[in-house]
Amino acid sequence: MIKRLLIVGFGSIGKRHARIARKILPKVEIIVLRHQSCDDISNYDIDHCVTNFKDAIKLQPQLAVIANPATFHLDVSLLLAKAGVHLFIEKPISNSVKGISNLIKVCEKKHLILMIGYNLRFLNSLQKFRKFIISRVLGKVLSVRAEIGQYLPSWRPNFDYKNSVSAKTELGGGVLLELSHDIDYLIWLFGDIVWVNGILEKNSELKINVEDTAYLTMGFKSKNNNNVISANLNMDFIRHDIARNCTVICAKGTLKWNAVLGTVEAFKQQTNKWEILFQDKEELDSSYQEEWKHFLKCINKGISPKVTGQDGLRVVQAIEYLRKSAKNKKTLLMKKLNIKNKSLIN
Repeated sequence: MIKRLLIVGFGSIGKRHARIARKILPKVEIIVLRHQSCDDISNYDIDHCVTNFKDAIKLQPQLAVIANPATFHLDVSLLLAKAGVHLFIEKPISNSVKGISNLIKVCEKKHLILMIGYNLRFLNSLQKFRKFIISRVLGKVLSVRAEIGQYLPSWRPNFDYKNSVSAKTELGGGVLLELSHDIDYLIWLFGDIVWVNGILEKNSELKINVEDTAYLTMGFKSKNNNNVISANLNMDFIRHDIARNCTVICAKGTLKWNAVLGTVEAFKQQTNKWEILFQDKEELDSSYQEEWKHFLKCINKGISPKVTGQDGLRVVQAIEYLRKSAKNKKTLLMKKLNIKNKSLIN
C-alpha cells in the first residue's frame, strides 16, 4: 500500500502527476519538493511542500516522481534510491549518460522499481501500430519516416516559453531531449540503433539557446533480424500545426500512425487506397493514467516496468551520438550497450 508520494519539481508536468496521483490514489499523502517558495502551493491538493531534500526524506516517501529539469534528475534520484524509494523519472532520464548505469545498479541492488516517463508507449493507437508492424500485416518493413513538431510558445500558453526548461541548454532543453519520446518509441518498434546521422539547427527567431530543429537518420537492428531498417526523424519547436506521426513503408503497402488523431491507417497494395485500421481519440491524461497504473502494478507485484532505466539509457546514448554526428558532420556507428534488447520484430 502506497501511503506517501514525493514529487520533485512542480512545473507543468509535476502538477499533472500530482493531479493524476490524487485521482488514482485518493488517500495518498502527496509531498512536493521544489526550490521555489511554497507560498502558492495552497491552490493545489498537496499535503506537504518542502524546499530541501532532508525535509523531504524525513517524511518517508515510498515512491517519487522526478519532474525537475533533466540536468538534475540523477543527483536527486540516486539519493532517493539509496533511501529505498521507488522512482518514476520523467523523460529523459538525464541529459548525459554519465551516472545512469550506477543509478540502475543501485535500484537493482535495493529491488526498487525504476521507470522512465515515456508515456507514448501507453497510447492505444501506438500499441496497435506496433502490433500491426510485428505481425507484418503488410509484409517486411523497408523504411521509416517520422516527425514531431509544435510551436514552442504554444506548449504552455500561460507561461513564458523563454523561461521554460525546453528553451535552456543548462536545464536539458532543445528538441533532442525534450522530444526524446520519438526516439524511444522508434527503438521500441524497430530495435536497437546501430548507426546515426544528425543535423541540428536553430532556424527560428525564438529566444532560446538550444536547437529548435533536428533532421535525424538512424539505422535500427533487431537481435532477431540481420537487416537494418533506416528511419528518418524530423523534430522541431517551430511548426504551428501540431504533428506527431510515423509512416512505415512495407513490402505490400504502407502503415501510418497519427498520434494527434489517434489513428492507424494502411495503404494496401491490392486495394490501392487508404483504410483506417484503428482509431481512438484519447483524452490528454489517458496515457499518463495508464502509465501510473502500470507503475503501481510493478511496485505491488515486483515486476519490471515496460519502460526501464535501460530504455532511458538507450535514448540518452543515441542523443549523445546524434550530437556528436552533427558536430563532426558524419555518420557514426553506435557502441553496443550491454543490456537486453526488448524488440519483438523478427
